[in-house]
Amino acid sequence: MNKPLLVSLLLGTSLLSGCANFSTESESKMNISNKAKAVALLNAIETGDNKAISYVNASSYTQHNLAVADGLAGFGEVLQALPKGSAKVSVIRAFEDGDYVFTHTDYNFFGPKVGFDLFRFDNGQIVEHWDNLAEKAATANPSDRTQLDGTTEVVDLEKTEQNKDLVADFVQTILVNAEYDKLAQYFDGDNYLQHNSAIADGLSGLGNAIEAMAQHGIAMEYYKTYKILGEGNFVLAISEGKFAGEPTSYYDLFRIENGKIAEHWDVMETILPKEQWKNNNGKFGNL
Repeated sequence: MNKPLLVSLLLGTSLLSGCANFSTESESKMNISNKAKAVALLNAIETGDNKAISYVNASSYTQHNLAVADGLAGFGEVLQALPKGSAKVSVIRAFEDGDYVFTHTDYNFFGPKVGFDLFRFDNGQIVEHWDNLAEKAATANPSDRTQLDGTTEVVDLEKTEQNKDLVADFVQTILVNAEYDKLAQYFDGDNYLQHNSAIADGLSGLGNAIEAMAQHGIAMEYYKTYKILGEGNFVLAISEGKFAGEPTSYYDLFRIENGKIAEHWDVMETILPKEQWKNNNGKFGNL
């Protein structure tokens, strides 16, 4: 299946109008998980697989990427604008929490990017999408880690809620309230793996980065956390704030081990000014 046909489906052909019936009647029999459906939809950006479009509610799809028009038509317009054969998608991590699936993906989408995508499902179909995208760093960070490598295995499913509570407390206490004197209580000494492209491992690396930013007059501010989602040892926090004075969306993914934060990945995205929005749903709408 090529990209033009996929685009035509997204833009509202007669095949698209039948998607809802296909999903409700057929997919329930195949018992495909919501996580698998979200991954398939992302992969379809590269492969053009039209079957994945059946996982989206064509009549009720809300888009929160502010650079994309609402609904499947907006998604189709973006795909149509991609240079032929340029799109590459590799989903590195995927997690499910209730009606939500969130993914961590290596993209070539108008250039190399790293992204988090969040999908909300209703009755087995995708009805809402949020994301955060950033340019892929050309080099590894000071600890020779990339934005995407590291642990992928999901364990400790019975500790999901406990781990979500830990991250919620960390984000509020440290990132929002800036109570840095309490930082050490969330970590196992200096044992902390960091995937931010500019920061080294450990609390020492984090402290050095905070000090360096302060010396250059760069402030990283978190104002509000909208969503904490998790599966087992992985927890995603979605927050709003400012970085270097610019309105910023923060997606922070944490791996928890033995009740402590053990690993961290993130994507920071500058929020578009409202006059550039292509939909009115808001970057954090409905979260």
